[in-house]
Amino acid sequence: QVHVVESGGGSVQAGGSLRLSCRPSGLKYSGDFVMGWFRRAPGKEREGVAATAKLGILYADSVKGRFAISRDAATNTVYLQMNSLKPEDTAMYYCAIGGSFRPGLESSHFSFWGQGTQVTVSS
Repeated sequence: QVHVVESGGGSVQAGGSLRLSCRPSGLKYSGDFVMGWFRRAPGKEREGVAATAKLGILYADSVKGRFAISRDAATNTVYLQMNSLKPEDTAMYYCAIGGSFRPGLESSHFSFWGQGTQVTVSS
């Protein structure tokens, strides 16, 4: 059974930084498959934030230049470094894994999801 576990959320003031981590288990091989971060703010739809795969990295326009996704190939852990955080970044952040080698921010491309970790940014 596949499990996806996120960690690293918390509360920070605007301008601060957080690093989220995500490590899957139960996969025989996740290698270069796409892993991504999504978020859902209260009253809003879930949106893709960043994704990394064998064929590249993709960011939502709202986080470009502030967030950075990276991957530890040895452990299949994916990180989301979030800098210059804004109150509008407040959301539940979810890690997800898909079967494609291409990065993408459509949730339909992902099969396994974590339970989420809360990020709260105060002004």
